[in-house]
Amino acid sequence: MSLSLDDIDFLTRARGAMLLERLYSDDLRDSHVLTVLTRLRKEYTTDQARAAVELVRLRVRAAEKFGAHARQLFFTRDALEQASDPRISRYRARTTHAEHVVDVCCSIGTDALAFAQAGAHVVGIDIDPVRIRMAQLNAQAVGASAHFHVHDAHTYQPPDDVQRIFFDPARRGDDGVRIVDVERYQPPLSLVKNWRVPRTVVKLSPGVQIEHVRAYGGVLEFISVNGDLKEASLAIVDGGAGGELTVQAALITDDHLLHWGHADQPVESRLSQPRAWLIEPDPALIRAGLVADAALRWGGFQLDDTIAYITADQAPHSPWARAWRVIDWLPFNLKKLRDVLRARGIGTVTVKKRGTIVTPETLIPQLRLKGEASCTVILTRLQGEQIVIVTEDYIALQDT
Repeated sequence: MSLSLDDIDFLTRARGAMLLERLYSDDLRDSHVLTVLTRLRKEYTTDQARAAVELVRLRVRAAEKFGAHARQLFFTRDALEQASDPRISRYRARTTHAEHVVDVCCSIGTDALAFAQAGAHVVGIDIDPVRIRMAQLNAQAVGASAHFHVHDAHTYQPPDDVQRIFFDPARRGDDGVRIVDVERYQPPLSLVKNWRVPRTVVKLSPGVQIEHVRAYGGVLEFISVNGDLKEASLAIVDGGAGGELTVQAALITDDHLLHWGHADQPVESRLSQPRAWLIEPDPALIRAGLVADAALRWGGFQLDDTIAYITADQAPHSPWARAWRVIDWLPFNLKKLRDVLRARGIGTVTVKKRGTIVTPETLIPQLRLKGEASCTVILTRLQGEQIVIVTEDYIALQDT
C-alpha cells in the first residue's frame, strides 16, 4: 500500500502520533496484521488504521538501515528499499565539497539530508508530492536544513549558482523488476546532458554495465559496505560531455574508507593451479575489473581469467579480501569428491560456486556425508575446466 497526503496529515497530528506510539508494542507480523487492524477499526477509520500500521512496519524494517532515527522518519515501501545506505550517503556528502547542491529525484530526502548535515545548502526536487512531504518531515525530524519542492526532473534547469547535482533515478520498473539499461531508468541517465553544472553525481545500480556509461566520461565507482556491494555512482562534469572514463572501487567498513583504482598500465591475468589459499576479492573490486590487479598486488594468481577467484601462497590481511585455506582440489567428479570428504570425516559442507552450473542444493544431498567435521567446498573453473576445491571453513583474518 502507499500512504497519501491525507494519511500523512493524520499521522502528524497528535491523535495519529499517539496511535503510532501504541503500535510499537504490537505484534505486526503478517500473520497478526489483520487482527490488529480489526481492533483499531473500533477507534479509527480504515484508512487511518491501515496507514499507521504500514508506517510502523516500515519504521521497524528501516531500523536495520537507519538505526534509532528510523522511528522518527517517514517512508514509502519503495523509497525505503531504494534509499542509500546511510554510510554511503555520508561518504558522498563528505566528498562533494560544494556549497549548493540540488538532489534531483530526492524521494524521501535521505541523501539530501546527508548533504545538508555536511554543511551544504540543499534543495531537493521530486515529482511525487507524497515523497516531498515526507522529505520535509524527515528534515524536521533530524534537524537538517533543506528545502524540498515538487518538480518534474524532465523540465528542471538548475540555477547558475548550483555547483553539484545529485541524481537518483528509479532503477526498478512499476513491476519491481530491476532495470538494466540506463536509458530506461526513470528518468533516463541521458537527462544529465541538460544540466551544465560543474559536477553531477548519478546513483546507479551496482549491476550497471560499464560500456553503457563509458560515453559520459568521468569517474565510475563501485561501492561496497562491509563486503556487500551496495551501489555504483557516476561522477561527471558539464553534463557528461565525454572524455575518458575512470573506473574504481570504494570500500566502507566500520574502521576504513578505502579506494582502489586501476594501475597506469593494464594488468595481465596470471594463472595458476590452486595454491595454499583461495581468495575472494571484495565485490566492488570484481565489478570494477580489478581482479588481476588485486592478484598482482597480493602476490597471487587467477585460476581462470574469467573467474574472480585468486590463489596464493599467503593470505592477504586486507579488508578487500576473504580467504580460505586450501585442503585439497581435484577435477570435478562427484564420486571422487565424496571419497575425499568421507576420508576426512566431513559431515557438513558449505558450498560456494563461481563459473559452474552445479548448485549447492543439487550437490549437497548427492554427497550423502556422515561425520563430525565440516569444511567449505568451492566449485569453480581452472583454465576452462571444472574443478572443486576443498578448504577449511572461513575464519576472518585480522586486517593490517
